[in-house]
Amino acid sequence: MEISKPIKENTYAIYGLGLSGKSVHKFLKKRKVKTIYTWDDKNNSQNKKKLNFFHNALNRVDYIVVSPGINIKATRFKTILYKNRKKIITDLDLFYMQNLSVKSIVVTGTNGKSTTCQLMQHVLRSNKIDAQLGGNIGKPVLDLKIKKKSIVIIEASSFQLFYTKFIKPTFAVILNISKDHLDWHGTIQNYKNSKFNIFSKQDNQDYALLNNQELIKLFRKKKFLSKLKKIQGNTLEKYIKNKYLLSKPNLENVSFVYELSNIFKIKKKIILKAFNTFKGLPHRNEIFYHKRGATFVNDSKATSFEAAQHALKNNKNIFWIVGGLPKLGDKFNLKSVRKNIIKSYIIGKHINYFKKQIEKSIKYKISFNLKEALEDIFQDLQLYKKIKATVLLSPASASYDQFNNFVERGNQFKKLTLKYAKKF
Repeated sequence: MEISKPIKENTYAIYGLGLSGKSVHKFLKKRKVKTIYTWDDKNNSQNKKKLNFFHNALNRVDYIVVSPGINIKATRFKTILYKNRKKIITDLDLFYMQNLSVKSIVVTGTNGKSTTCQLMQHVLRSNKIDAQLGGNIGKPVLDLKIKKKSIVIIEASSFQLFYTKFIKPTFAVILNISKDHLDWHGTIQNYKNSKFNIFSKQDNQDYALLNNQELIKLFRKKKFLSKLKKIQGNTLEKYIKNKYLLSKPNLENVSFVYELSNIFKIKKKIILKAFNTFKGLPHRNEIFYHKRGATFVNDSKATSFEAAQHALKNNKNIFWIVGGLPKLGDKFNLKSVRKNIIKSYIIGKHINYFKKQIEKSIKYKISFNLKEALEDIFQDLQLYKKIKATVLLSPASASYDQFNNFVERGNQFKKLTLKYAKKF
């Protein structure tokens, strides 16, 4: 699919009016697009007249802009959307339709996207390069204020990449791929294919950055045109004093950022200084509180067991809060981390699932929610006064059964910790 007309000459239907959908609407209005139809399941679900009007509009428009989290197979419009799937784009496509010449770094992967994007921005800005960050992190990409020499860093989800038609990064990065979002994509192969759309429009002036041999073989098999940069094992550990970056997954992120920085010809001294002054992101192995020998860690972003493993491997004497909405196909292998865990506290609406995953390996208590989990933990800490304990929220699951998102879950954990710590 090629861009045939200027943005303002096309007609559009916007499906989903969350943060990105509203951003798309504002973007199109600003460019004086005359025909825009909108629909949001939450706001319009009972209005049959509007529903039929939007349904019919999907056949007539040039493009259907779908919000990232919407799975067309699971909506009331699935038949007509599938029929018109070649028209479906995202806000990322509109960004590239408008900014064909902009230099961009697009980062995707199962884990580590946000840290890598923010670390890259920090390095570029340390070298006085205007680096704008958006996409699946922070601002919607269409809200970014871009200058002529800006470098745009975009965090892209598998949902966005699944629909994309026009995305063309100067630098495309896949950090890693493991089982995730299988309830949405169906199979691991579909998930991989959506990630690999990141390379589909690149030419031989662009770069593809990969570090996994299986992914490198798949890249070559698909015969993409971009220059392949293979990321080698990290050799910078001895120069890094920032504890946040010294975990295994973050050292992997550092390797990608270091290679990108070299392509931008940034001096090693500046890169290392930026690494050592980088502040970690909230909700990602975030050490936020100490009390009488106990360290409290907010790792709410860990929405699968693989993501939770990193915190479980890098901490000792753990009182582990686990539970939420399980990821389809996720399995817990606690063999390498159970020695680090004193006890776990199961929360959420899927108690039996998590009980089956951990009951043969570690001690556990059913706490149902964060409030009860922290009450239980503070009681148990009285029995372990002589050890340096770690109280860890690393749920290994999505948050939607009890919270709107992982941010709300992490903030609630921090708020309750400070409340109960006063009694400790």
